[in-house]
Amino acid sequence: MRRAHFGGIALAAMLISAPVAGQTLFAQDPLQDDDGAEVTSTPQFESREVVQEDPRDALVQHWSVENAMALAAVIDGIAAEGLNPADYRVDLLREEIERGGSPALDMRASGLFTWLVEDLRDGRTPMDSRRQWFVVDPDADLLPTARLMKDALESGDIAGIVETLAPTHEDYTALRAALAETPAEDTETRKLIIANMDRWRWLPRDLGGQYLITNVPEYQLRLMVNGQIIRTYRTIVGAPGRTATPQLAETVEGVVFNPTWTVPQSIVVGEGLGNRVLGNPSWARSQGYRATRGANGYISVVQQPGPTNSLGKMKLDMPNPHAIFLHDTPNRNLFDSDNRARSHGCIRVERALELAMTVAILGGGASRDEAVGISQSGDYTRVPVERTMPVYITYFTYGLDVDGNLREFEDLYSRDAPVLASLDAPRVGNRATFSSEEIVPIERPGA
Repeated sequence: MRRAHFGGIALAAMLISAPVAGQTLFAQDPLQDDDGAEVTSTPQFESREVVQEDPRDALVQHWSVENAMALAAVIDGIAAEGLNPADYRVDLLREEIERGGSPALDMRASGLFTWLVEDLRDGRTPMDSRRQWFVVDPDADLLPTARLMKDALESGDIAGIVETLAPTHEDYTALRAALAETPAEDTETRKLIIANMDRWRWLPRDLGGQYLITNVPEYQLRLMVNGQIIRTYRTIVGAPGRTATPQLAETVEGVVFNPTWTVPQSIVVGEGLGNRVLGNPSWARSQGYRATRGANGYISVVQQPGPTNSLGKMKLDMPNPHAIFLHDTPNRNLFDSDNRARSHGCIRVERALELAMTVAILGGGASRDEAVGISQSGDYTRVPVERTMPVYITYFTYGLDVDGNLREFEDLYSRDAPVLASLDAPRVGNRATFSSEEIVPIERPGA
């Protein structure tokens, strides 16, 4: 991937460098029972449930024989995008083409076009095979199938409209090229490439002009501006199991310098920290803990800003029900280890103070001098940003690393298997558009 050689656009990074559930389709006829997936209505992307409408009746439009033939040709070549032409039963479309224009041809061609759009725009993998995936993709709302079909039929450019649905990210382009170059007999590699191409479709096509994106298995975070890498940061991510880092798309609303940490009751009570803090004041002071006991016996513990604070010197304020955020750590030596899947789910970032000041400056929340002064004050300070920044927490096991090399990454959380199995299985229609998995709030982000 290209790194930016910039003048003014990478401003902030330079400024602060000094201091511091679906239904399986029938194999014979994928369109019987009019089994078309529903379009999602999502005014803005975030990790939440959305309301769906049923657009299937509106999606049947008139197809000329010429346009239907063009659609058949697109399906013949769809393997280049990592999709299986057999999913779409183009032979049945050609049977209708031979009979000439008819309502049956309209139904068949409209249904197959709809499926192509859904698979290319939204991803073929059904939601129940996307482990810990909580991103709601807005593309179905921004690029509604009925409008795409209308544009394709009016222009006659079926292939051109379909091509516009491919992810625009450089990593997807690299994966597509790798798929073309990988021998057919290397089925394992080809399947892995295809699975990760599909993962790109799960994300919004437009990730934004400036954003943060981290690939959990790579242990890396990228700061992106206008499609170019401005900075990269090594990360520490959730340990496998219940503390595995989920996949999210959230928004940075502010930067917290010198954060406090309110210790969850599972630690205060469950691990006895509350009584230890109250019973050993000198140790508590050395660790920055302050405890209060209510009249009803309830103990609350807050760790104050300082060198021992579990969140280090900063955290990015990105509200979400998972309680996941990016933060510093006092244990910076851990960034040198090879296995950095050891947190309770949150993402620890190296050079975190640099990142915090960069985000504050890019977001218009503080000038360079203000950011430096706030960070060095030692006082808890939340800096709201005027220009919010998306954060994408992703999980790719094959793709470009931060040096631009295409390679495989360890499947830390065993999330590949269900994706690969779903791609080998018959296509699923009426796919859910949000996860039904349990949200497990992270209780100990600094651990």
